[in-house]
Amino acid sequence: MAAGLLADLVLLAHLGFIAFAMFGALCALRWAWAPFVHLPALAWAATIELVAGTCPLTPLENSLRRAAGESGYSGSFVEHYLVPIVYPPGLTPRAQAWLAAGLLLLNGLLYGYVLVRHRTRGQPRRPDEHPR
Repeated sequence: MAAGLLADLVLLAHLGFIAFAMFGALCALRWAWAPFVHLPALAWAATIELVAGTCPLTPLENSLRRAAGESGYSGSFVEHYLVPIVYPPGLTPRAQAWLAAGLLLLNGLLYGYVLVRHRTRGQPRRPDEHPR
């Protein structure tokens, strides 16, 4: 029972990491130090996709599931949990490269937004401009 709970916690941590890799740039709106944490996470996530690798959390979750008497799964976390929801079956290295490109593009846009927000916050208002 404890191993099953740990497997579920690893699954939640894995999902949280993926969400952070996707949208962590938005944390920079609130905390100036966030890119120092987010950019390495983004680099890791993009690299795993580009090399068609497996995140170490996947085998950890599978071994905990087997220890709990459950069956593990083959393939990656993305293949097992996310692809059936978002993409048709059969994740290929080419599809993973597109996922990595999308991840990098999304975060490039988010960081662009963050930079624009930070620049406009520091500029004084014109006298004829109404407060927001």
